Amino acid sequence: QVQLVESGGGLVQAGGSLRLSCAASGRSFSSYSMGWFRQAPGKEREFVSYISTSGGITFYAASVKGRFTISRDNAKNTVYLQMNSLKPEDTAVYYCAAGRYSTTYPRDYNYWGQGTQVTVSS
Repeated sequence: QVQLVESGGGLVQAGGSLRLSCAASGRSFSSYSMGWFRQAPGKEREFVSYISTSGGITFYAASVKGRFTISRDNAKNTVYLQMNSLKPEDTAVYYCAAGRYSTTYPRDYNYWGQGTQVTVSS
């Protein structure tokens, strides 16, 4: 039983930056790999990034590599997604997720937050 709450979404102009946070409560945060996913209206949920339990391994979707940075602070039970050079196509609801393994598939994650809206205007 892990509860995840995202925050930090909002409206930003293309080229701008935004930092999302995901606060966890419940079981030990440090035992979970964490992932970020996003879903645009009418489209399927897609992988954005993941980070290993200790933060030593990170991976990004090709569409965000070089622009986004995932990090975690296990002492604060929080994972972050720093988003730079934002593009209109980044507009979506962003979700954080917790799972036993670091994978790119939504089905592999056990717990999900409620999502936070990110809108990038051109």
